[in-house]
Amino acid sequence: MKQIIFLLIVLSNFYAQAQADSTDVSFKKRVLDATEVDFLMSYYKQDGIHSAVAGGSGMEKLTDVTPTIVVAMPLNDDDVLTVDAGVSAYSSASSGNINPFDSKTPSPWQASSGASASDMWVGVTAGYSHSSDDRNTIWNAHVSGSVEYDYTSIGFGGGLTKLFNEKNTEVTVSGNVYLDTWMPIYPKELQDFADNGNSTNGGIYNYFNIVDQNGISKAGYDPSRFTFWNDKKRNSYSLSVSLSQVINKRLQASLFFDVLQQNGLLSTPYQRVYFKDADDYYINKFRLADDIERLPDTRFKVPIGARVNYYINETFVVRTYYRFYTDNWGITAHTANIELPIKITDRFTVFPMYRYYTQQASKYFAPYEAHLSAERYYTSDYDLSTFDAHQYGAGINYTDIFTGTKIWKFGVKNIDFRYNHYQRSDGLDADIFSVGVKFVQQ
Repeated sequence: MKQIIFLLIVLSNFYAQAQADSTDVSFKKRVLDATEVDFLMSYYKQDGIHSAVAGGSGMEKLTDVTPTIVVAMPLNDDDVLTVDAGVSAYSSASSGNINPFDSKTPSPWQASSGASASDMWVGVTAGYSHSSDDRNTIWNAHVSGSVEYDYTSIGFGGGLTKLFNEKNTEVTVSGNVYLDTWMPIYPKELQDFADNGNSTNGGIYNYFNIVDQNGISKAGYDPSRFTFWNDKKRNSYSLSVSLSQVINKRLQASLFFDVLQQNGLLSTPYQRVYFKDADDYYINKFRLADDIERLPDTRFKVPIGARVNYYINETFVVRTYYRFYTDNWGITAHTANIELPIKITDRFTVFPMYRYYTQQASKYFAPYEAHLSAERYYTSDYDLSTFDAHQYGAGINYTDIFTGTKIWKFGVKNIDFRYNHYQRSDGLDADIFSVGVKFVQQ
């Protein structure tokens, strides 16, 4: 309730200030003529062989369904209020193995049915934008909130856009702050010991024997020597600058530069790590954690990129994108993307696309059972490894500027469908389906 009250106060202040800044003009085109509603839906499915929850070895099966509704409402000629609400519901064999011991035969290659095997993320963002009378100045602000089973986030930010040179040049500066809080969940074998799992409260040590890799009973596993995270906060700050230029009737280009800083708990508490200089302990075929992922509590990121769009003729357009990324964890990456929209009719456009990504590993990454216990920082999350990735896809877009098709009080303005297949050199494969429908109030 406090967050909602704060949101209403902020938006009302923005609105009042925008009214004070406006000047009377005899006529001006509305920024948004009528309420628009976007319904978006995506389905994501992946599998791989390097589960971070199991220390870099194990299945990575995951499915995710994400419905989202975005409503943009004109408040007057100059001001627009946008509300974006979404849900992400996923099922993950990998995160299920936070507790693989709900099975009598726990294994990193067997899906767990525990509580952590599925979850739902819910997020809402409210944004407000104001355009000057000459439409050469646009400023915006937003607040957001999201929650899932082990994580909550509150965010706010804003930006300013200036147009010059008869609107052929556009400069945007924006900033965002996200204040997040973990509710740390640890691997079951560590959490149970910390919660006195040796008692009769249902800990795994009451039901399973610890063995070596040959199945012979083995003593000595002592999770009490591990330390758990005291800092449960994660704060993220970003500043973005972009420049867009219409070069001629056919060519448009843009440049962007971002600076991002993160502080707090940047490790994922339930991701295991196994050391090559430590003894092995198992419950059935699942190796008990030597430790959890430990990473620095600060991270500085810098992405720099460019977009170039070229209009060939009424049928073909070429859209290209490149980004360079680096951070102080040692990761460097390059992304290149090309999309070729082909206009089939006045209403239908198809667009094949291809994306290439290559990454150099973080200095804190090592594969399963490759870290040494004397190291200060370590992770076996393959998202931080060296890999190449290819993404192939295509889509089809239907546009009806006259909104002839109607549903209740809304006309259908646009329908967009896309499919992409993603392949990573470390064995991760994924398929992504997405559909979007834009409705306009009539």
